[in-house]
Amino acid sequence: MLLCDAAQVADGKLYILGGGWSLTGPEPMPSAIALKIDVGWNEAEVPHHWELYLEDADGRPVMVDTPDGAQPVEVRGEFQVARPPTVPAGTPADVTLVVNLGPLPLAPGNRFNWRLAIDGSSHADWALAFTTRPAVLEDS
Repeated sequence: MLLCDAAQVADGKLYILGGGWSLTGPEPMPSAIALKIDVGWNEAEVPHHWELYLEDADGRPVMVDTPDGAQPVEVRGEFQVARPPTVPAGTPADVTLVVNLGPLPLAPGNRFNWRLAIDGSSHADWALAFTTRPAVLEDS
């Protein structure tokens, strides 16, 4: 997983603009998350569900105001990959995914974490932490 300014997938490859940052803001900025998932040989040909959750430094869901009230910042999707016929048995298959996000109203001067879960499971290294810069105080 990689934080970036923008990204897209073409022909199974990730095309990344402004990738690898961990400091943003303090103003809301568009961003993206690029993912390359290695799907095990025995997990191919099966549908998988993925979810990304934005958490604060204490592991609580980050909430944003919507017309339906406060909602957690979450993104979900599905993927399924075929076993490539030209590779040796046991070879993992690549899945590339991109989530482009509009500007999120995140509190300045705070730490946040995107956490990934696949089929309800997550691992400590399936996370992307970042910090928002403190707000700049203007002289009066």
